[in-house]
Amino acid sequence: MIRSGAMAAEKNCGMLFMSQPDLLLCMKWGTRYGPEYVNRLYRMVKRNMTGPFQFVCFTDDAEGLDAGIDVRPLPPFEGVPEHLAVKPWRKLTLWRDDLGDDLLGRNALVLDVDVLITGPLEDFFAYEPACDFIVWRNPTKPHSGVGNTSVFRFKVGSHPEICERFIANPEHVWKHEFRIEQELIAARLGDGTATTTARHAAVAADPFYKGLGIMRYWPQGWVVSFKEDLLPPWPLRLWQRVPRPAAAKVVVFHGKPDPDEAARGDWPVKSRWKKLYKALRPVGWIDEVWR
Repeated sequence: MIRSGAMAAEKNCGMLFMSQPDLLLCMKWGTRYGPEYVNRLYRMVKRNMTGPFQFVCFTDDAEGLDAGIDVRPLPPFEGVPEHLAVKPWRKLTLWRDDLGDDLLGRNALVLDVDVLITGPLEDFFAYEPACDFIVWRNPTKPHSGVGNTSVFRFKVGSHPEICERFIANPEHVWKHEFRIEQELIAARLGDGTATTTARHAAVAADPFYKGLGIMRYWPQGWVVSFKEDLLPPWPLRLWQRVPRPAAAKVVVFHGKPDPDEAARGDWPVKSRWKKLYKALRPVGWIDEVWR
């Protein structure tokens, strides 16, 4: 099932050299998302990339994945208790420096498996190519100094201390420092603002979280939230359709609903009040994109 990306030959100043294909990574573990999520993400990438690319999926179950996907086992997450290992904290393993010799030092675009690709992706690689970490500005807390890691680019192997910090004492980090992995990343790589999201104020005094000041954000409008940017407010969503974004390149489904649920007009909740408040019309254009 493993496919190595083809190397593209180019000429520069009369000399022939080999350039590596653009690298895209995703992760799938557990049972919430089936193989169709990875397959559809891969196909959307193919439709929105014009040059050669390598699509790597780190997973604990390769069954049913398309043959063109470079499938690799999940990176080690040693010593992390199960109640944390099943959560987004596992994404920190992408920051390890042993993902693979063929990946180290390359800029990699990381995509959650439940995003929609609605525009060309090459710009994500061309934008500030020397930057170690570029992320989507958190739509629900835009001034927090925290980026949303549904769509980010990083240099593989550049900051292994991020994963090492968590693995060294995962329960302590979760109980006393941060609630979610993207807060820890932003506190280490951002401008220091993200420590205001910490569970305890004392975290701000930790030299590890002083902020390296290397985190950057994607330009406005490249990445949009289905719920925050596209979904009409209640009660307008009961009769107004969700518009298909004209300029966005990626639509993120953070939390619920997932793309297939939104396509059906189903926001899975239990209470009667939430069923009314969370109601939405079927979003027909999702099936045109998510395939």
